[in-house]
Amino acid sequence: MSVALDISPRPREACGAPSSRQEILRERGQREVFCGLTGVIWLHRKIQDAFFLIVGSRTCAHLMQSAAGVMIFAEPRFATAILEERDLAGIADADEELDKTVIRLLERRPDIKLLFLVGSCPSEVIKLDLSRAAERLSRRFAPAVRVLNYSGSGIETTFTQGEDACLAALVPDLPASTDAAPSLLIVGALADVVEDQFARLFGELGIKSSRFLPARNAQDMPPVGPNTRYLLAQPFLAAAARALEERGAQRIPAPYPLGAEGTTLWLKAAADAMGVAAADIDRVTSAPRARAEVSIKRRGAPLAGKRVFFFPDSQLEIPLARFLSRELGASLVEIGTPFLHRTHLVEELALLPAGAAISEGQDVDRQLDRCRAARPDIVVCGLGLANPLEAEGMTTKWSIELMFTPIQGYDQAGDLAELFARPLARKTRLKI
Repeated sequence: MSVALDISPRPREACGAPSSRQEILRERGQREVFCGLTGVIWLHRKIQDAFFLIVGSRTCAHLMQSAAGVMIFAEPRFATAILEERDLAGIADADEELDKTVIRLLERRPDIKLLFLVGSCPSEVIKLDLSRAAERLSRRFAPAVRVLNYSGSGIETTFTQGEDACLAALVPDLPASTDAAPSLLIVGALADVVEDQFARLFGELGIKSSRFLPARNAQDMPPVGPNTRYLLAQPFLAAAARALEERGAQRIPAPYPLGAEGTTLWLKAAADAMGVAAADIDRVTSAPRARAEVSIKRRGAPLAGKRVFFFPDSQLEIPLARFLSRELGASLVEIGTPFLHRTHLVEELALLPAGAAISEGQDVDRQLDRCRAARPDIVVCGLGLANPLEAEGMTTKWSIELMFTPIQGYDQAGDLAELFARPLARKTRLKI
């Protein structure tokens, strides 16, 4: 079933005027996405003294090992507590078995300071209450180890919502802010190199009280309170944003830091909220923006005039489409996104070309029909669709690669352009 919805976003003036009526196609049908467990792959690298224990099946374990590209003997900071047939049939006490697994894990890995119990489809099907398990285990191992839980189940979710659920689980445990002056909190897991670049830019802007969630260490999580102003680095953090607002934090509306334009508007929104003068903003951002624009132009030149079709997958589709259209000169055939949080994306929607075709949700058969009819130059989609579409002669870009690669900020803007240009170059070489 497909339903057309009308929305009329009202963005801030700095972001330009949207089309007077933006029609969005809402679709519900068969879906082709990874589950939220995939978020563990980048989160376990970010929080260096945390451990992610997935309570799931052997399929979950195989997914994680394959997607992360590591062997289990390398001892990464994640593992799977496999639910056996006795657990699924209710013969064994799953809570008791889970406790034994956690005890063995913490004895083997004394460096763990924060343990996440990550729910999966199997654990939810048998109604295993991981929230109670987390409370029970936290009491047992406090204060040395905190135990939290969240769901990475793929039932009615997409893979980036794993990070959202993880950060939402962290927020109630964050220390209370006692600062009278406003403080800036950047929300969303960023590669360390990107985080360092943004911290340097905020420092040059005179914003000394900037922190990041999640922090690199469990003991260094940022405080939050009514004077906290938070800035989303990713567009898929709806649950984390709600949790922060329940603690009194206030969101800074902004586009997302993809490309030279998006990064500048994102930094400017933070600077405006923190009372930085316009002259200081221009002084700090003009040189890195100019370098980014040169890199984008050089590395993204093959995308000029190319037609791009987005299948819904990562929830990054709207900001990526804005970047491709405005900074690379690409033409947008359709922008599909799994979920469209209008409040968090109103500034991005205002920057899209008038009349851009946007769809929310997924009905994969209908979208495949539209894609085949349009024959775009490049299709941005998940792994499950990429190979079949390549076999039909289309050029594809894996959307999940955009989560594993540092793409935010000025210094990565050229890399982001090249990620989209590379499939076109590959197709040209194969023709030869």
